[in-house]
This record gives sequence, structure tokens and C-alpha cells, in this order.
Amino acid sequence: RQNGDALLYAAVPLKADRELVLEAARQNCEALNYAAKPLKADRELMLEAVRQNGYALYAAADLLRADRELVLEAVRQNGNALCFAAEPLKADRELV
Repeated sequence: RQNGDALLYAAVPLKADRELVLEAARQNCEALNYAAKPLKADRELMLEAVRQNGYALYAAADLLRADRELVLEAVRQNGNALCFAAEPLKADRELV
């Protein structure tokens, strides 16, 4: 909980701990790289993460990169997050 980057070295069960991963992502969204795969598909976790830092969208499961609401939140926080969205959403006028 001291440094989001420490998740890289954490034991596998900790990488699957939702609260720990969310706290790490609040400190550094790159910590999501080291999160267990199921957490990258956890819509509520990823929604909170992109609200903190739109770039967190890069770590989201493909299904969530196609989730319009989630992408909209990411883009509201950081317009450049659109580069991580699924291709069809990149053509959505409201998101651009």
C-alpha cells in the first residue's frame, strides 16, 4: 500500500486482491499491469480506476475497452485515453 509499483513483486494471491489492486492503481495506474486477469475484466474496479486516471483504460480487458460508458469516463478524465478504446468507439462523435 506504500507504492503501487510494488504490486509487480507481490505474491499471486495479492495480485488478485481487489482492494489491494485498486489502492495500488490509485497510486500508479501502471500497477494494473500486474493485476490478476479477472480484475482487469472487473467493470466496477476498472470504472473507478479510469475515473482516477483515464490511462488506466490500457489495462482493461478487451470487453471493457468496448464498453461505451467506461470509455467515456476514461476520456472525460484524459482525452488521450481514447487511443486504448475498441476501434468502433473511436468513431463515436460523443467520445471524440
